[in-house]
Amino acid sequence: MNTSPVSPRLALIQLHPIKALDAVLVDESRIGPGGGLEFDRVWALYSVDGQWVNGKRTTAIHAIRAAYARDLSSVTLSVPADSRKIPVKTFAFPGDTDAAAQWFSYFFAQPVTVRYSPEGFPDDSIANGPTIVSTASLHAVCELFPRMPVHEARSRFRTTLEIDGVPAFWEDQLFGEEERSAVRFRIGEVHLEGSNPCARCAVPPRDPRKGEIIPGFQKKYSDFRRANIPSWTPEARFDHYYRLATNTRVAPTQSGRILRLGDPVVLL
Repeated sequence: MNTSPVSPRLALIQLHPIKALDAVLVDESRIGPGGGLEFDRVWALYSVDGQWVNGKRTTAIHAIRAAYARDLSSVTLSVPADSRKIPVKTFAFPGDTDAAAQWFSYFFAQPVTVRYSPEGFPDDSIANGPTIVSTASLHAVCELFPRMPVHEARSRFRTTLEIDGVPAFWEDQLFGEEERSAVRFRIGEVHLEGSNPCARCAVPPRDPRKGEIIPGFQKKYSDFRRANIPSWTPEARFDHYYRLATNTRVAPTQSGRILRLGDPVVLL
């Protein structure tokens, strides 16, 4: 456990209302009915084989821009660099799934269904609470890849909550030595349990807007992570080192509680 003085606080809340598309920053967010953040990943795109259409399956998705109304009541979709001149369209959010599906089907040139779930579509169905990373961890990544600004690192790793006032990889304290162990902590009025270090996929090596890959990204990051494991990290939880951020679980009793920027983070 890190014994140096820290003052962890919630510095950023990043929602991805449409799974695999652009984020929106908010000042506060409620815990939704599924344990994640309200409006986070509540739309998901599906192909005819019943699989998600996301960055793991197609780099084409990086060309789509999603801009949301301030109250998240609508989303405007566009593809600025597409030679087909895909029309810019605004859809009511989250209700207008059928019309949005037509737009996505035209872009991908295949049938796409848009599904809505107020519980969201998390990658981890067990530890399906917000993902947590420290600002310092993202800056460490940017130092490893010098031409990467921190806002781009956020877009690549797509975490929901960012903690400031702590050193890099401080979030490793939020999971235990064993899979069945849970580290309990509080952010403002919301109680959470840390679950595991988040395994990364094929998306972080890609430019979030162009899809271009940084050669050797996974190995370079993994080697760096292995060489810079803090003393407080339960290293037994790393079967590989291509991991960043902590997955969490949130009890149903926390639904409706609000996370706000500046909320303190307290280990319980």
